[in-house]
Amino acid sequence: MRTDLSSTIKLEQVSKRYYRPESEVELVSLTRYEKVYTKVMETAAECAADAAGDIANLIERCVAEKGRCVIGFGAGRCALDIYDELVKLYFADKVSFAHVVAFNLGELGLGGGNDGQSTMRRLREHLFSKVDIDEEHVHTFAPDATKENVHSLCKSYETLIDEYGGLDLVVCELTKSGSLAYNESGSTLTSSCRLVSLSSESRQRLVESYQCEQAPTTAVTLGISNLQASGRIIAAAWGAGSAQAVFNTIEGSISELSPASYLQMHHNAKLVIDLEAASMLTRINYPWKVTSCEWTDTLIRRALVWLSKLTGKPVLKLTNRDYNDHGLSELLTLYGSAYEVNIRVFNDLQHTITGWPGGKPNADDASRPERATPYPKRVLVFSPHPDDAVVSMGGTLRRLVQQGHDVNVCFLTNGDMAVNDEDLQRYLMFNRNVLRHFGIEAHPLTSLGAAVSRSIDAKASGEGDSAEVRVLKGFIFTGEAILSCGYMGVPQDKIHLFDLPFYREHPRGAGKITAADVAPIKRLIEQTRPHQIFFADDLGDPYGVHERAANALLAAIDELKDDDCMKECRVWMYRGQWGCWDIDHIQMAVPMSPEEFSFKRSAILKHQSQVHEEPYREPGDEQSSWERSLEHNRDTAQQYSDLGLASYEAIESFVRYEPPRD
Repeated sequence: MRTDLSSTIKLEQVSKRYYRPESEVELVSLTRYEKVYTKVMETAAECAADAAGDIANLIERCVAEKGRCVIGFGAGRCALDIYDELVKLYFADKVSFAHVVAFNLGELGLGGGNDGQSTMRRLREHLFSKVDIDEEHVHTFAPDATKENVHSLCKSYETLIDEYGGLDLVVCELTKSGSLAYNESGSTLTSSCRLVSLSSESRQRLVESYQCEQAPTTAVTLGISNLQASGRIIAAAWGAGSAQAVFNTIEGSISELSPASYLQMHHNAKLVIDLEAASMLTRINYPWKVTSCEWTDTLIRRALVWLSKLTGKPVLKLTNRDYNDHGLSELLTLYGSAYEVNIRVFNDLQHTITGWPGGKPNADDASRPERATPYPKRVLVFSPHPDDAVVSMGGTLRRLVQQGHDVNVCFLTNGDMAVNDEDLQRYLMFNRNVLRHFGIEAHPLTSLGAAVSRSIDAKASGEGDSAEVRVLKGFIFTGEAILSCGYMGVPQDKIHLFDLPFYREHPRGAGKITAADVAPIKRLIEQTRPHQIFFADDLGDPYGVHERAANALLAAIDELKDDDCMKECRVWMYRGQWGCWDIDHIQMAVPMSPEEFSFKRSAILKHQSQVHEEPYREPGDEQSSWERSLEHNRDTAQQYSDLGLASYEAIESFVRYEPPRD
């Protein structure tokens, strides 16, 4: 059973020539905008193996030249993948760590970390405990550091590195926020080893990574100047969530806002990234700027959307001169004139727009996103949290119901962790008042309510909820979501309440996907025999629930893809709260009128427990995730309008998912 299929979703097939050219001359042309040497591989596994090979070669060379190799080790997710590959090389007798001196790049808290949250613990688990490194050669920050002596201890740590002749190599992760080690936004080029405050984004990432209740607010880290002084830096990043940081690092300006951009100033830095992380680089995203292209329909659409934005013109007003002035003359050669390309892309975009997301009966569906038959369709909408379906595709959900389709909605988790203590306390107060008013204080609910109240009051900051509290909070959220779906026209008997084990059985909802998560989804698909499935490809969710929920669903689809229950099914991906589709990828766009958009907003507000400030929101970020979703709907509509298509109040958009075929 495959439980990682969300990572394999490719919106298009990128020509290998763009990231693995056949000659150095072509490579120079492709990378003309890149200021850091970058190796792009197809998968994260290939990236990790490539980096591990480089590290092994450097160790061998340094040991041969001077008898040892001094390495600074980071402990980010990508770095750990690299260490796993190094262990494989070690057991294959292709590298030895007997003469390696290791320094920890950064540690949480004041330097000691703790049993659950320690970069040194991770380094030991993934690398040091598995190879032949001398324990006396493994160095980390002083565990007895205090706020009073941390500065002097940091200076001592730098001195120790200097006594070994400096770092020959630094291995670290380029984070989604553009940091290296714990050097976050605001770190200067001259920053040295020091105590730093962690941003809310970093703390949320640590909560997810370490699967803990609360992350430290500080860390000790080697500074940018320490990293720059190393002989070589190998930084790694994979996944679409890293794409913006990768672009800023490689093609952006050097800035304290993106500390990784200082890699541009290092004499021997290498960035290893997969195709998802490379997706915003010029050679991948806008290849016509750097080379001749293999023009697919998607690439042509992207080029014209780009050209339209650049010139401020709708698609049908683009001229031959616009194409020639901006490097798209190849399209004129292929199609003869700007008009021919314009009308092709205009029609392509126009055909994505439909008011019939389940297909229009008795209509020619040759150019429509969905089939006219069968009608009505059986539709199965999966919602990671109880509110995601309404927040991200509520307009489409209502349209499907109004047009007579048999619509089922499945909540994959109860979302209890998104419910505040205050919301539960309000319900407990209501319960107490009801029991008191009717003179039934002796009811068992009285003692249960009192126990739950005590549990909430006794909970320390950042501590997880008790099992009883989680259940009650889940009742609140799912109850609101049932009312919201009912407002959209979905009857209660068409709503399926799952609370998958990966979420229910883990204190942070971050358990691994197992067969127990996949089995109920498979049963529902087999029972429903859907003609359409909608699921959230909103993988930017900082809590990781969307990604895990998607992987559970995709594993079920993968196991059923050749069964009769899936033979007539099309699978559509939606986004909303944590991202939106680029217009060149959209395959179905469902418009909403002002009244329909207002109706969707009203349905969202049925989730009263979610109308609150979100945890880990950065200062100045005034939008909640559901407000961002509505803004994405408006922005998509505006983009269609700017391209010269019909003007709508808002648009929800979808991309088809094709199960992989071995």
